Amino acid sequence: MLKYLAGYLGAGLAFAAIDAVWLTTMTNRLYKPILGPILADKPDMKAAVAFYLIYIGGIVFFAISPALRDGGLGRAALNGAVLGFVAYATYDLTNQATLNVWSSRLTLIDLAWGTVLTLSASSIGYLAARWAENRLGG
Repeated sequence: MLKYLAGYLGAGLAFAAIDAVWLTTMTNRLYKPILGPILADKPDMKAAVAFYLIYIGGIVFFAISPALRDGGLGRAALNGAVLGFVAYATYDLTNQATLNVWSSRLTLIDLAWGTVLTLSASSIGYLAARWAENRLGG
């Protein structure tokens, strides 16, 4: 059980840190010019925290746990990449289908970002889980 907690914490910290850098550097450069007036002045932190908690659980379930059972780091990375692509495709393509201001450019960039971000968090979470398993008997 400790290994899953370590995987969750490792993936969560990695995801939050990497995403924070992306959002602070790209919001004004990428999102604001396209989304303009529909972009909130400040994010709804309750919704943001809920997303992070749920999504990191998905990373543990769909990427880290299978890799711990029978895969290794490559499996965690691949499963994370697929999860990120599917999750971000759901968000981006739904927005592109329903919002006049959404663009194909934003969809492609955000899809790539979600894929790389989730792959990275899954890999780091997997390594944290393995560390816990080896050091703490997790």
